Amino acid sequence: MPEISQDVLGVVAERIEDRFEMPLADLRRAVAAAPQATPDATSVVRWYGLLAESQDALDTAEDALVAALGTEPGELDDAAMELAHRVNTAVAARDGRAMVVDYLLDPLAPGKRGPGAWRGATPAARRAPALPTLAPTPPGTRSVPARGVTR
Repeated sequence: MPEISQDVLGVVAERIEDRFEMPLADLRRAVAAAPQATPDATSVVRWYGLLAESQDALDTAEDALVAALGTEPGELDDAAMELAHRVNTAVAARDGRAMVVDYLLDPLAPGKRGPGAWRGATPAARRAPALPTLAPTPPGTRSVPARGVTR
């Protein structure tokens, strides 16, 4: 299954290269030389490395599971079930790291434009109450006090 993993990593690497307008290898060297220069690039490179590590762990776990399943047809024994759980754990780790890279690459992701920023909302809309606090009075009517209430 290494072909699939290379496809996933290749797509993510291509997105990184498009975002930073340079090959991934050059971006890695630039981040290694000056990690404080561009914090966004440093974070993306770090998480891409973690993603690649988790993909390697997934590939290893899948290979072990395929080898165990290939030797004994029938019900899974405890060892094969443990390998299947390792594959599931590796998939979850890989997918979580891929989501982090995706978030880091999305400049319009929630929370990217400052604290409390909502996608598409103007600053005035973010400060206004969600519902009116007083019922509007129709034009031409007087405010009449409720029975038993004195002003």
